[in-house]
Amino acid sequence: MTAELGHLALILAFLISLFQSTAPLIGAQKGWSDWMRSASPAANLQFALVAFAFGALTVGFVTSDFSIKLVAAHSHSAKPMLYKVSGVWGNHEGSLLLWVLILSLFGAMLTWFGRELPAGLKARALAVQGMIGASFLAFMLFTSNPFIRLEFPPLDGKDLNPLLQDPGLAFHPPFLYLGYVGLSMTFSFAAAALIEGRVDAAWARWVRPWALGAWMALTVGIALGSYWAYYELGWGGWWFWDPVENASFMPWLAAAALLHCAIVVEKRDTLKSWTILLAIVAFSLSLAGTFIVRSGLLTSVHAFASDPTRGVFILGMLIASVGGAFTLYAWRAPQLRASGAFQVVSRESALVLNNLLLSVAAAVVFVGTMAPMVREAIDGEKISVGAPFFEMAFTPFMVVLAAILPIGAAMPWKRAKLGATVRKMAPALALAFAVAALVFALQTGRSAMAPVGLGLAAWLVFGALWEVLERCKAGRAPAAETLRRLRNLPRADWGKTIAHAGFGLTVFGISALTAWEVEHIGVMKPGDVQALGGYEFRLETVEREKGPNWEAQTGVFTAMKDGETIGVMRAEKRVYPVQRMPTTEAALDESLTRDLYIVLGDRQQGAEPAWAVRIYVKPFAAWIWIGCLVMAAGGIFSLSDRRWRVGAAAKRRAAPAAAAPAE
Repeated sequence: MTAELGHLALILAFLISLFQSTAPLIGAQKGWSDWMRSASPAANLQFALVAFAFGALTVGFVTSDFSIKLVAAHSHSAKPMLYKVSGVWGNHEGSLLLWVLILSLFGAMLTWFGRELPAGLKARALAVQGMIGASFLAFMLFTSNPFIRLEFPPLDGKDLNPLLQDPGLAFHPPFLYLGYVGLSMTFSFAAAALIEGRVDAAWARWVRPWALGAWMALTVGIALGSYWAYYELGWGGWWFWDPVENASFMPWLAAAALLHCAIVVEKRDTLKSWTILLAIVAFSLSLAGTFIVRSGLLTSVHAFASDPTRGVFILGMLIASVGGAFTLYAWRAPQLRASGAFQVVSRESALVLNNLLLSVAAAVVFVGTMAPMVREAIDGEKISVGAPFFEMAFTPFMVVLAAILPIGAAMPWKRAKLGATVRKMAPALALAFAVAALVFALQTGRSAMAPVGLGLAAWLVFGALWEVLERCKAGRAPAAETLRRLRNLPRADWGKTIAHAGFGLTVFGISALTAWEVEHIGVMKPGDVQALGGYEFRLETVEREKGPNWEAQTGVFTAMKDGETIGVMRAEKRVYPVQRMPTTEAALDESLTRDLYIVLGDRQQGAEPAWAVRIYVKPFAAWIWIGCLVMAAGGIFSLSDRRWRVGAAAKRRAAPAAAAPAE
């Protein structure tokens, strides 16, 4: 009965979404206040119904109700409880339900926190959100119903994909969906503004927290997915330019550009058309990622579906939403005139350059991701676009972005003098050059990747910190005055500093790992010792282990340095009997300065037992994900600023502000 009630809740939610997408829009056009107010209860009711349906499906997975087709196909009675719960979204139908749940949640949140919004803008935004919800609910009900019953239920299920039975994959999709769907809110606000024909500072102040929240969630989701691939898949890397990885990375780049562009609209009443365009493009890239994952165009551990019919449905949704939004944009763009003017050298110009670099970088990733699919659709020929293309085409834009970021953040609004700004940032620049020179001296004869990358990383971190100290007159005013100014800095400014420094930490980790990683691939017998990167690794034994729903061969290694044991590492090759699928569990010994990484391969033929082994020493790998978490923390700090939380200017303090807000 639970499944039937869940299905009924989805049908009712679909009907409510149809009402939400029409009545408030008509009311806003006619000026009928009652019709406009109907958007809020409709959004709340839609969320309650979808939440009930999601709860019903969760009960089916937790109780192992194998009469539900989805549970039978993606669960098993012996599976640990964490993976029974995460199995709800570890498949196409359940993940789509999670998507709709988050979508309806954001619509409800707009009703909870949007009381100060103009009635017309709020009604139109909720109506657009209702249209998106109606599209996805129709997609689910007509092609991907999660509540289908089996006439003859099996005694047990087929189990979840073993690669997804990992804590990283339990939390990675929800964060990604928070980001993907969060961008639907910026899209709805953009469409509402285009219908209304009005974009101003108040609109930008409302859009910015949604863009910031979406960007922050994507940052965490991408980091979790990257870390999962790093330790679970046994490939030894942290990013592989997989099409589905790119599907989340493109909206992240667009959201970063949108976030910075909205600042200019709010502060200077300019770049309105560009901001609206970015809001449309960012969500369009989210829909494009959904199409890639669910269309059956590619086979990937990340892909959810292989049914082309579903792909056609999503393609229709993509064309309708993007086509409709761009039609509105073409109609209204001439009216979105900027009233603010600025010089070529100014913070506005720096943010424009920032947006161009991020947008072109996203376009490069989009072209590289879609090219193989387009080529195959045209003439059936399969081509591969891999890491060499992306690294050559994408990296230069990130290098330029890292180089200009601290200078741009330190420039004043409207007009600036480049020489004066550079002189102001000279101490941070000198420290960055010193780091680059030191690295170059220490690794004479090796790649230029390390000195350039670490120099840029130092420039980003020191530049972000020095810009704050400079604004607070550190060293030029009494210590008490500097501390007072630091305390009075808006949280949004602290968030900007933390996020930029986090970007620098990620650049540091990527550069150090790429330049200094060493590896060994060979065959080892129990008792063999392999030296690598100043460490020794001894294979002690290979044991058989049994888990709740898997069996494994486990290689036990002792890691040593200078003859002293620093850890025992266990590398596994697991087999999940239900799905008869092998997986790799890499052995990791992690620290802030290096990761020791071992992968156990297949047993080799021969008289004596021996196994293929891959060993890596990865310097500073942890800083890649630490930097991502610091960036997300910067987003949380900014989001906690009252101005963005309620969309209203912060109350004036008794004491004067330290300086004009940087963002």
